[in-house]
Amino acid sequence: MLPSLTSQTLPRAELTPETINEMFNVFSENFAQSSLELFQRDLNNKNWVIIIRDNERNQVQGFSTLALYETDYRGQCISVVYSGDTIIRRDYWGTPELPKRWIHTVLEKSADMAQPVYWLLITSGYKTYRFLTVFYKEFYPCYDRPTPPDMQSLMDHLAKQRFGGDYHCDLGVVRFQNGATPLREGVAEVTDERLHDPHVAHYIKTNPHHDLGDELVCITQVHPDNFTPAGRRMAR
Repeated sequence: MLPSLTSQTLPRAELTPETINEMFNVFSENFAQSSLELFQRDLNNKNWVIIIRDNERNQVQGFSTLALYETDYRGQCISVVYSGDTIIRRDYWGTPELPKRWIHTVLEKSADMAQPVYWLLITSGYKTYRFLTVFYKEFYPCYDRPTPPDMQSLMDHLAKQRFGGDYHCDLGVVRFQNGATPLREGVAEVTDERLHDPHVAHYIKTNPHHDLGDELVCITQVHPDNFTPAGRRMAR
């Protein structure tokens, strides 16, 4: 039986110091070279936070940080959800509460924003990349089709806009000069069995230095028409 969890979405400004410390504890368990100062700096660049708590002790067991904003791209106003740290403790891996709350939050908060809405994701581990493969029909980069030039251009534009010189468009990754936080050993271990999954194999191929903290830049459109059956279940 899956553990019992509850979730809520809060404006970042409403987080208490106690909750931020709990979040940082979860973060530190999963990422090496972490510091509260860097964590707080990254958090301050977001405007929404999803908090996952267990029902028994009401402790933070996972979270996701989001920045939702509108920007101009080739003369068109589009909306972007930039997904920062998305983490859940090992005991709760495989539970649906985080992806379900994430999809509900983005659909709700972007309802009155300019359309289309794109999810800009950077990730230093294949587990977060797998959210794309499970819940979205079309996303990039993907193992079974090349990234269309228009989507590559959009990814490059958004990544340069947000990360400046830390984004290496020739590699498709963000390599932070200050504040790279590779995953701890064992959090997203790449085994031979995992590499049988073509999505995981493609992630490792396109982000070979993920173990050093390189973040692969990914994109998908957040729209019900782009949800897989699993994504539609999460959106109910």
